[in-house]
Amino acid sequence: MSSGFRLLRVEYIFSVLIPCLLSIYLNGYDLKSHIWILSGFIFYAITGNTLNDVIDMRDPNEEETLERVKGYSRKEISVISIASFILGTSCFMNEILENPLLAIYLILIVFMVIFYCFFKSIVIINHIILGISHIVLPWFMIKINAGDISIAFFPELNLPESLILASIICVAFIGQMVHEMIDGDSLSKLKPKTSRLIIWISCSISLFVAITSFIITKYLVFIPIVFFPFGIMYIFRKPRNNLLGRTSLKDTGILLGNLMLAYVFILILAS
Repeated sequence: MSSGFRLLRVEYIFSVLIPCLLSIYLNGYDLKSHIWILSGFIFYAITGNTLNDVIDMRDPNEEETLERVKGYSRKEISVISIASFILGTSCFMNEILENPLLAIYLILIVFMVIFYCFFKSIVIINHIILGISHIVLPWFMIKINAGDISIAFFPELNLPESLILASIICVAFIGQMVHEMIDGDSLSKLKPKTSRLIIWISCSISLFVAITSFIITKYLVFIPIVFFPFGIMYIFRKPRNNLLGRTSLKDTGILLGNLMLAYVFILILAS
């Protein structure tokens, strides 16, 4: 396999596919009916990854990025990003022509991802933007594509679904925090005690939301979600300032994310 496939960073695709698949699972939708939406997000994930590399290549401190793109110019990686965007848009167009409302959501997602790529240094706000663009809006697009709309623009969400969605958002939020600590982005700029406090508060909220959702919804199949906040709290049991460049820790998180992706696929196939 060509080493160039590393540029696509397909291992990150789970971050946008899991919300879509959970929306399908919780609502009992037909997986095949949403193939175009899922395919579009796969290409868009590659677009976001490569665009992020094009931007980070200008920073000499981005050692991991520079190692991955070694031998490639910014123009060459930009071509990959543009090609993925065109392919993804082509996939989305099949559904947008039937439901133009999807275009509005898609434009919001694209705008938010671009904003995040250029302004990653903004603490907390960038996490919210990433959560909305990678979890909430894709989740909504699946529901809208299924015709599950309540008030013209917004999809219909019942209480159990809302609680599970909130749990996923909280877990993704703290996961992204650790990711940024390793990459040396926004949260890593704070003092170790401050970043630890923020992460512990976020983990505590995540645990509260997750446990509450399980008690109310009885969706015990999602109990594995609880272990993520516990794991992160253990990592930050004391202030840390030595996570920069710890790619093995980041790779562990990515592998766990892909295992969760496989788990959600199993849930859909078994339902």
